[in-house]
Amino acid sequence: MKPVSFPGLLFKGGAEYNMAVDLVTVEHISKSFSGVAALRDVKFDLRPGEVHALLGENGAGKSTLMKIISGVYTRDAGDFYVNGDKISGDLSPQTAQNLGIGIIHQELNLCPHLTVAENIFLNREFTVTGFLNTKKQNEESKGYLQQLNLDIDPNTRVSELPVSKRQMVEICKTLSMNARIIIMDEPTSALTEKEIEDLFKVIALLKSEGRGIIYISHRLEELSRIVDRVTILRDGQYVKTLNFAETGLPEIISLMVGRDLTEKFPRIEVSRGEKVLEVKGLSSPHGAGVKNVSFNLYKGEILAFAGLMGAGRTETVRAISGADRMSGGEVIINGKPVAIRSPRDAIRNGLFCAPEDRKQDGLCVKMTLAENITLPSLDIISRFGIISKNLEAKKSKEMMQSLKIKSPSVEQYVRNLSGGNQQKVVVGKWLMRDAQVVIFDEPTRGIDVASKIEIYNIINELKKNGIGVMFVSSELPEVLGMSDRIIVMCNGKITAELVTKDTNQEEILHYATQY
Repeated sequence: MKPVSFPGLLFKGGAEYNMAVDLVTVEHISKSFSGVAALRDVKFDLRPGEVHALLGENGAGKSTLMKIISGVYTRDAGDFYVNGDKISGDLSPQTAQNLGIGIIHQELNLCPHLTVAENIFLNREFTVTGFLNTKKQNEESKGYLQQLNLDIDPNTRVSELPVSKRQMVEICKTLSMNARIIIMDEPTSALTEKEIEDLFKVIALLKSEGRGIIYISHRLEELSRIVDRVTILRDGQYVKTLNFAETGLPEIISLMVGRDLTEKFPRIEVSRGEKVLEVKGLSSPHGAGVKNVSFNLYKGEILAFAGLMGAGRTETVRAISGADRMSGGEVIINGKPVAIRSPRDAIRNGLFCAPEDRKQDGLCVKMTLAENITLPSLDIISRFGIISKNLEAKKSKEMMQSLKIKSPSVEQYVRNLSGGNQQKVVVGKWLMRDAQVVIFDEPTRGIDVASKIEIYNIINELKKNGIGVMFVSSELPEVLGMSDRIIVMCNGKITAELVTKDTNQEEILHYATQY
C-alpha cells in the first residue's frame, strides 16, 4: 500500500503515512526492578488510525511498558519496532520524541512555577536571535488550548490551575509535539464530563489523521466510545488481545483480575450513631472558593460530596482538614468547637484527610513505603524523640499486608509503586491513628477495578468501627453505590442534601448545575 497523505486537521501541516505498517510492535519484552519482574515476555502492537486500550490492574505493568516505549525506561529483553523499523539500542525520551512518540503521563509532569505556555513548549521554546519569543509562544499555545475548548490564559502559572486544568495542559503539551504515536495514561482521571467530551473529539481527529493512540484507563465504561482493540496484562504478563466490539466489560474485568467480581460497590448497612462532626457557616477564599457551607456527619455514616469540577468540594475538605485557612465558620467535633488552622491541628483532633493529588499533597515520593505510612505517627514509633526502625518496619508491614499493597518490601521507594498502590499508602497513613473523622478526596481516581473494591472495603471497615467518613468523588455511580447521604455543591455553595437511597444521577446533576 502506498503512503497516504493527511491534511493535518489538528496540527500544523500534513504528513505521509504508510497505513500498511504498524506504528509500534513490541515482542518478548521483559523488565525487572531490584530483581522483581515488572514485565515478563510481553507483546503489544499499535496500528495507524486506531485507539488500542492497554488494560490491567494496578501493578500489572501497563505504565512500565509505556515508559519503555516512550524511552523513560530501558528494556531488559525483547524486540521493539517503530514504523516497521527495528530499534536495536535503547531509546531516550528525546529519541522517542524524534520518532514521533508522545506520552501523557498519569502523574502530571508539569513545572508549577512556569506559565501554561512555558510548560507546553518546555525545551522547545520559540526564539528570535537567541531571545525567547514570548508572543509567538503564547499565540501557539492559545491555538492548542482552543482546540480543547479551554478558556485559559497562556500566561497563567500552572500552580494557579486546578488539577483538571493541569491535566488538560499536559494533554496540550503532548499534542503540540505533533506525535504520530500518542500514549494516554489515565488522561480523563481528573477531567469533567465536558472536558472528556472535548478530549474524545480530539481523539477522533487524531484517528482520522492516521495517528495511533495507546489508551490506559480504569474508567472501563468510557472505552466503548473510542476504543478499537484492547490488550490485557496481568501480573506483568500478556493475557489477551481482543476486538472491543466483539467482547463485553464482564469478560474484560475477569481477564484483568483473574476472577469474577460480582459486586462493584460492596455497600454495607450500619446503624447511624451520634453526631461526630458539625460544620457551621464555613467560608474559604482558596481555589474555587467556599461560601457559608454547613452540614453534619454522624458516626458510622458515609457522606459523599458531589458536584462538577470547581464546585468547591475539594476546597471544603481542605479547609476542614487545615490544608487551607478558613475565612469564616466553625468546626465542631463530638460537640466540642475546635480551632483547625493546620493539618497538625486536624490530626490532634482525630480528623484526617487523604488528599486529591496524592503525588503533590499525599506522599513524599523520595521516601520509602515505611517512612510514608508512619510519617503522621512518629509519636507512636518513637522513643525519647528517636524513631524505632524495628517498630517502623513492624507497623508498616502490618499496614502493607492489611491493604494488600504490592511492593517487594516496605523499603521500596514510593515513587516506584503503581498509582493504585500509592493511593493505598496515602490511605494507610491515617489508619494507624485513632480517627474520629476520615476524609477521602477522589479516593479511587486512577486505580483499577479490583483496587477500587479494596478501597471501598477499607471505607466500610471505618464505617463499621463507628468512624464518620466523608468522600469527594466525580464518579456518580461511586457516590450512589457507597454513600448514605449526599451533599451536592455548585459554585462554592451547598445546593442540596440528599438521602442516597431516595435519589439518582439525574437529580444530583440537576442540583450540581443550580448556579
